[in-house]
Parts: sequence; C-alpha cells; structure tokens
Amino acid sequence: MERIKELKELLALLRTKQYTKLRQYLAELNDADIAALMEEMEEEDMLKIFRILPKDLAADVFSYLDVDNQHMIITSLSDKEAANIINNLMSDDAVDLLEEMPANVVKKLLANASPDTRRDINHLLRYPEDSAGSIMTVEYVDLKENLTVDQAIERIRKVGLDSETIDICYVLDAQRRLVGTVALRYLLLSDGDEIIGDIMHENVISVNTLMDQEEVAKQFKKYDFTAMPVVDNENRLVGIITVDDIVDIMEEETTEDMEKMAAIVPSDKPYMKTTVWETYKKRIPWLLLLMVSATFTGAIITSFEDALSVYAVLTAFIPMLMDTGGNAGGQASVTVIRGLSLGEIEYRDVPRVLWKEVRVAICCGISLAAANFLKLMLFDRVGFLVAMVVSVTIIAAVLMAMLIGCLLPVGAKRLGFDPAVMASPFITTIVDALSLLVYFQVATMILGI
Repeated sequence: MERIKELKELLALLRTKQYTKLRQYLAELNDADIAALMEEMEEEDMLKIFRILPKDLAADVFSYLDVDNQHMIITSLSDKEAANIINNLMSDDAVDLLEEMPANVVKKLLANASPDTRRDINHLLRYPEDSAGSIMTVEYVDLKENLTVDQAIERIRKVGLDSETIDICYVLDAQRRLVGTVALRYLLLSDGDEIIGDIMHENVISVNTLMDQEEVAKQFKKYDFTAMPVVDNENRLVGIITVDDIVDIMEEETTEDMEKMAAIVPSDKPYMKTTVWETYKKRIPWLLLLMVSATFTGAIITSFEDALSVYAVLTAFIPMLMDTGGNAGGQASVTVIRGLSLGEIEYRDVPRVLWKEVRVAICCGISLAAANFLKLMLFDRVGFLVAMVVSVTIIAAVLMAMLIGCLLPVGAKRLGFDPAVMASPFITTIVDALSLLVYFQVATMILGI
C-alpha cells in the first residue's frame, strides 16, 4: 500500500510538472526504492523521472533497474548522458550492464566513456565469465605500508568517495603485492604518527581472479566478510568483491540449481520477462528425454502382462510403489545435492553417506511396509501373499531409491557435472523402472506366477 501511495504521488507531481518538488521528493527516497517505483511506471514516465534525477543519483538508481529497463533507458539517452551513467557506475555494475547489451550499444557506450572507465571495464571483461575477476570492482582504497595514519586518512578522503567501500583498506608493498589490511575504525582510533605496516592485520584472506564465483560465495559464508580482496597469481591486488555482489550470485546459483532439479534448462531472465517460446525451449529437451526414458517402464509392464492377468490386483499397487520409490529418491538426492553445494559432502565421504542412507532407507522402508501391510490386510482385504509382495517391494524400492538418490549426484560431481542435474525427475524415472522390476520379481517368487 505504501508503494502504491508513493507511486501516485510521484506521478501526480510529474503530471502537474512540479519538477523541483519532484526532485526533492526523489532525493529523500532510497536508490533501490526509486528503481522499484520506476519499474511500476510506463516507459515514457520512467524516462521522464530518470532525466529529472541528479546525475550522481541517476547512476545509483540505474544499477538497481532490471536489464530490459536499463537497455531501454541507455538507448534513449544522448551520448553525453549515457557516458555520464557509465562513468558514475561502479566498474562491476558497468561490466554487468555491457555484458547484457547488444554489440552496437556497447561500442557506443565505450566510445563515450572516460579513459579511466574504459580501462577498468576492459580490464574486467578479459576474465572468464562467472570468475572472481569478472565480478570484482576496481574501486577500492589501497595504502602503502610505509604511510602514517594521518597520511592514510588523507588518502581515504581523496579516493574514498569513488570507492565501493572504505570500511577495509588494503595495504600493498612496493610491487603492489597484498601484505595486509587495516579497518577504518583502527585508523581513526590510532595515533596519527603510527605506521600502517605496524598496525595492519597481516593474515589476509583473499581469492584468486580465476576462482569460480560459487566458490567465492562459499568463502564469504565461511569467513563472514563484507568485502574480500582479489589477487592474481603473483598475489598482486587487482580488485575487491563486496557482499552485495555475493547476494546476487547466491540468488543466481540457487535459481539455477532449482531449475536443474526441476529438469528445466536454466534461464537468466525473470519468469515474467521470458516469452512462451523461450520457456518452451527451456523445458522441452528434458521432457522429451524423460518421456523416452519412461518408455522403459511401459515395456516392463508389457512384459509381465501374463502375470498381471492372473493377479490383476497387483496392477492397483503399481502407482503407489512407483510414487513411494520416487519420493524416497527425491528426498535423498535433494539432501545430498545441498550437501555438495555447501561443501559439506566430499567424494571421500561417499562410504559414510552410503552407510547412512542404507540405515535410513531400512528404517523408512520397514515403517512404510508395516503401515502398508496393515492397510492391505484390514481395509483392502487382499490375500496375505499379495500383501507380502507389495510390502517387501516397498522395502526394496525405498532402499534402491535412496542409494540411487545419493550416488547419482555424487557421481555427477565427480565427473565434473552439476549434481543438480541428477535431481528428482531423472532419479524418479530410473527408480520407477527398477521398482517395477523388483515388484514383478518378488511377485514371481512369492506367488509363483
């Protein structure tokens, strides 16, 4: 309700051309809130609001807009206005923008950007996609280890406004190697004539420029940092990564894993921005694969038609057995995939994981079999032998499903694939076929068919 009220007030000021009051009103809002309000407007109104924003505020708001709106705005601005946006964006945000823009737009933006901005952007663009180097920013505060505290504070005053953060300053030697860090609060509390090299923290945690962004996110979680330095192979400081970028990465990686676990080709667009055709292309490959693999289930049922004609009651329990096995496999796979993603499970832990899943499977299988046996005897009133066939199959199906559910993701990880690919739909298809094979084999042994 509050956002609707703010949106109405903004549009009312815009319609009545009270631009001075509108600019004052916008200046009191948070950057992210302004972007959210703008995305509720028509394109024409959005452009008008954006042009009214002060130059420094415009760049901050621009970084919070989605890609489509950024594209629309940047292509609507004059060369000078577009250059102002690029020059005032943090380098990592500018790179994110350019990676989503058509080549002709990128060429235009880089041509009008300042030499320093163009150098920083080109520097970041050379790193592999999804690496630490590609998401870092080069706007940080670095200090020489021989500076005094007073000199360091004076430097922060000069470069701090254009830096991503000044909470942590990075101490470099003469070869620009990272030798320590010093927090701003320690500088403010130290004597002005103390040497930075004497008060800095020497045990520096850093990441390499080529480290995968998902591994970088794990480092942030492990050490609970708000910023982390990025170094090259010679330990020279080349940039920093801040926690706001990590939040975006975690959302991106989680979304990708969820899509893979649902057998959908990952998409980098929001659902509402994806066309029907794009959504179709993302879903149909896996659906076709799963449909073809599911034909094995039909082939198994067909091969046991004679047995089913003798004990037609067995047919009624096929859906329940397949669902139970699929659900058990899905539970195991989700648990293991999460453990692999968080680094809680390594390949050396496979024997322990298997032993644990075997015990869990036996406990779950026996409980489900006992409950099902009582149901079959008391309510369905089937024969004792039929109830035994179904109950024994449940135990076997749950055991197989949980073992497959934990082994496939670990195997995929070992082979270099994303373990999320081996999730519920894929595992369910395999378990369904195996459950039916076990079901009919058990029925053959117990019922003699």
